Amino acid sequence: MDVAAMAERFTELLGADGVITDPVRLRTYECDGLTYHKATPGIVVLPDTAEQIAAMVRECSAAGVPYVARGSGTGLSGGALPRTDGVLIVTSRMRRILEIDIENQRAVVEPGVINLDVTKAVRPHGYYYAPDPSSQQICSIGGNVAENSGGAHCLKYGFTAHHVLACEIVTPEGEIVTIGEGPGYDLLGVFIGAEGTLGITTKITVRLTRLPETVQTLLAAFESMEAGGEAVSAIISAGVVPAAIEMMDALSIEAAEAAVQCSYPAGAGAVLIVELDGPESEVRRQFADVERLCRASGAFEIRIAADDAERGLIWAGRKSAFAAVGRISPAYIVQDGVIPRTALSGVLARIDELSRGSGIRVANVFHAGDGNLHPLVLFDDAEPGAGERAEKVSGQILDLCIEHGGSITGEHGVGVDKARHMPRMFTAGDLDTMQMVRCGFDPAGLCNPGKIFPTPRLCGEVPGVHKGVHPLVASGRAEQF
Repeated sequence: MDVAAMAERFTELLGADGVITDPVRLRTYECDGLTYHKATPGIVVLPDTAEQIAAMVRECSAAGVPYVARGSGTGLSGGALPRTDGVLIVTSRMRRILEIDIENQRAVVEPGVINLDVTKAVRPHGYYYAPDPSSQQICSIGGNVAENSGGAHCLKYGFTAHHVLACEIVTPEGEIVTIGEGPGYDLLGVFIGAEGTLGITTKITVRLTRLPETVQTLLAAFESMEAGGEAVSAIISAGVVPAAIEMMDALSIEAAEAAVQCSYPAGAGAVLIVELDGPESEVRRQFADVERLCRASGAFEIRIAADDAERGLIWAGRKSAFAAVGRISPAYIVQDGVIPRTALSGVLARIDELSRGSGIRVANVFHAGDGNLHPLVLFDDAEPGAGERAEKVSGQILDLCIEHGGSITGEHGVGVDKARHMPRMFTAGDLDTMQMVRCGFDPAGLCNPGKIFPTPRLCGEVPGVHKGVHPLVASGRAEQF
């Protein structure tokens, strides 16, 4: 890549303040939220419009230069890891909420809009945006689309895919098209969660959800994770579907206390946060069942939020958990495996064995209702070999998830971190089929290359795909799907 020539061309498109080539400033973008993997980008660009992104993608395509899209950089699988020989397209300046249509319960936003800002904008109208990653105060909607992000309330309300109605995207050929509107193949379903490998999102139409009549939140403290797991199983078995049901172990509680002073019950081996929402009569009845089941499972203390302030304090510890472990460990890897709820206690016991055997501490935070684990593997990156041991434990945890019929990711994506584990879940034929889809969108293989697949292949190397294959997404600025 001729950095000087591309920088000059991009400066013509964006202005001097929209292009970064200074080596020190480039390092700001060398990783996303997973700091274990780093690469300094060749060039960073900060566009304001979809047309600018399309023009830059065409420039990259013509020059054969790889490019990666990045939002707020809060991803936890290395999905926004840049290329040293490529262009990093940062959408953080595209933060406009373009339309709020309360009558049709939707809003149209640019990719750099912060997740929580959508809710702030529509709450006065009695609505909110349901997907709520723990990083919702800083993560962007475009990044949520790329990773199909979930959050604490995904048990009842689902993931990003359930709340996005359409996307305007820039294809790898540099065309601006809209997917998700009208009949035909579900290209929107393919695009959401593709981790930016099929194009760049430039506009998103999101579904708005009406604020519930009543919300009640409970925090229950248990002496052990096993007892907390029993409570989770009892609640779900009773037919109660909470808006959220989250669990934290003693180590993650310690970190949260150090970070936000959430004042969780002293001596707890685990805390369970259960939130119910909906019609008042239904919530009142189900909440009584939840409290009874928690006590029957051994909860030694139960706190019920009396108002929004107390509810916020209960959630503060959980929402801060990922960042909070920085208070008790110099470095860490966040994992994202999924298991059946029935396997919860057994898998947690095995994780504890792995931790003890390796000398690598593991803090557990997870969406207990749907079995989405978030083990935080802690290590000191100044200690020789500690990073490698942590990465080994991290991989062994994912192997445990697969062995129990689960998945290597529930909401963080594969990125570069989990790509080597894909063959544990899929056959070579499966992976080739997935890459055929990618080649349909991106025959040149320039759009966020090196992600998801353990052995990325050029289109001509995938059985049944030729180098000259035409994209599934037809060209044309006004093309609708």
